[in-house]
Amino acid sequence: MARSTRKSLFTADLIVPAIGDAFRKLDPRELIRNPVMFTTAVVATLLTVLLAVGQDQLAIGFKLQLVVWLWLTVLFGTFAEALAEGRGKAQAASLRATKAELSAKRLKGDSFETVPASALKMGDVVLVETGDLIPSDGDVVAGVASVNEAAITGESAPVIREAGGDRSAVTAGTRVISDQIRVRVTVNPGQGFLDRMIALVEGAERQKTPNEIALTLLLVGLTIIFLIAVGTIPGFASYAGGSVPVAILAALLITLIPTTIAALLSAIGIAGMDRLVRFNVLAKSGRAVEAAGDIDTLLLDKTGTITVGDRQATEFRPVGTTSQAELAEAALLASLADETPEGRSIVLLARETFGRTATALPEGAGVIPFTAQTRISGVQWNGGIIQKGAVDSILRANPGLDKEAPTQELRRITDEIARAGGTPLAVAKDGRLLGAIFLKDIVKAGIRERFGELRRMGIRTVMITGDNPLTAASIAAEAGVDDFLAQATPEDKLGLIRKEQQGGRLVAMCGDGTNDAPALAQADVGVAMNTGTQAAREAGNMVDLDSDPTKLIEVVGLGKQLLMTRGALTTFSVANDVAKYFAIIPAMFVALYPGLKILNVMGLASPQSAILSAIIFNALIIPCLVPLALRGVTYRPIGAGPLLARNLAIYGLGGLVAPFAGIKIIDLAVNGLGLA
Repeated sequence: MARSTRKSLFTADLIVPAIGDAFRKLDPRELIRNPVMFTTAVVATLLTVLLAVGQDQLAIGFKLQLVVWLWLTVLFGTFAEALAEGRGKAQAASLRATKAELSAKRLKGDSFETVPASALKMGDVVLVETGDLIPSDGDVVAGVASVNEAAITGESAPVIREAGGDRSAVTAGTRVISDQIRVRVTVNPGQGFLDRMIALVEGAERQKTPNEIALTLLLVGLTIIFLIAVGTIPGFASYAGGSVPVAILAALLITLIPTTIAALLSAIGIAGMDRLVRFNVLAKSGRAVEAAGDIDTLLLDKTGTITVGDRQATEFRPVGTTSQAELAEAALLASLADETPEGRSIVLLARETFGRTATALPEGAGVIPFTAQTRISGVQWNGGIIQKGAVDSILRANPGLDKEAPTQELRRITDEIARAGGTPLAVAKDGRLLGAIFLKDIVKAGIRERFGELRRMGIRTVMITGDNPLTAASIAAEAGVDDFLAQATPEDKLGLIRKEQQGGRLVAMCGDGTNDAPALAQADVGVAMNTGTQAAREAGNMVDLDSDPTKLIEVVGLGKQLLMTRGALTTFSVANDVAKYFAIIPAMFVALYPGLKILNVMGLASPQSAILSAIIFNALIIPCLVPLALRGVTYRPIGAGPLLARNLAIYGLGGLVAPFAGIKIIDLAVNGLGLA
């Protein structure tokens, strides 16, 4: 299950460290990454110097208030970012503690040596026994074990990891709770999944996304424009026969530039990735989170993604005069030595449905091992033979069967099973055809309803499988996907993604196998299952720790929430700035231009009161919006038009009203207390 518990934003263990970090972020090398807040800090520094010099007609008390509120504006911005980063530090500390405990039994021939996990290199092979923590990311090369991945996923149910196939990848910090395995290390020190997870939850590797960069450039452009505009005021003031003190001009600049969204922009991005982590999904970049909010097409690998991954025996279908009990007995004996999930499911079905009790092969029996060439397995004893395998393989191994009537019946049953989305296995005993076993791909519970939610979001779902079109169509109908691609090769998956992208659509891909890696790398959003192979996890730009493909619904929702939050607060900030212009400029310059008095609709008491009230409002609005920036705007799956109208009504209108009301209230308080 995803960890979606929400921790309060304003607890001592979050706020106290964030206050300290806010002051550390005043370092110019940190501030320069946010040009608007850097400009605010420069202005605050300038006014601090002017306060010390004191060579103008403004009262020291007034200038002191300007200096204090300007520095508070900068600190509120750095505090928002520090608070967003702080929410991941506790989790990172826990992961570091896990990493510090790791040691490894590095194999040297038939023996091993115990070394720190940090000493392991790519290609080393380590022995991991019951109770041991897996020391490094790697692939199981020998053995099978039950592994508790709760330290990474938060899910206490153990998972099976075994050599070969798509369940061979293991992660550092997880614990083997039964048996033993040999693991080949696939990463160098400091480059493992746990290391990346620590860096991601701390925000240490978070780079600005294209949208953030574009918005930052816009904010810088607006700052430059207002810097030029304010720089021209002394000339106009002189022409009008007056002058404007430098402190007033500097403070005016800060009220005009978009400090609100600039202060919150970084915190919004960090909080978006933090919310993703709380749903047990790791994004390798903010770009992936944003792209998830805009995807149009979702491609899902069938096996392990839409289905549970292992086919299960669901029915025995006898032919001719064979009874179901006879077929079940033969299938059981042929499967007792078959350790595949399919073989174990046949044994279970025979025991539960027909009460077959055999637990071991008869004495002296010989096992017929499955091979890729014969595609048959089974058992021999007392001169007899039971064979189990693909229908065509069984018929080839027993040429005389083609002339018997049960063969035609088997062909009919085979077609029925294929149309139902299953896989048939034929069973023969001593050259006599007994019937077929119905192996069914089990669709994950609740997935049809989740795909319905994606459809309501406007996202088209496509299932990708190597099955024949008949089987694929049946599974697609049962799962509720919009389309499917059957008999797909890795090249076919890649081609489909590129075709969708050439049509201007953003594509997301879910997968878990090595054959999914090229498609995961090509997709705009590649979500790899944590139970999948190392190649798949490396190729994707997100990893789902719960290995739940339906989690992409949450990922899409969180991506949309990130975009909506940034858009909503940008709308509020722009409307907020526009309102401030009309609120304070007439009051500030009415002495120079008496005609502006008619525009002073708020009736602000004086130019000094107007600028001080605006500066105070400008600072206080930032912490007021921090909870919204960190929690995000609630996403509802509605159309773009209603969504835009809703945001404009709430955040656009709110941004226009808030400054008029806020500045007027502060102006009354400032004058009532005699601060201006």
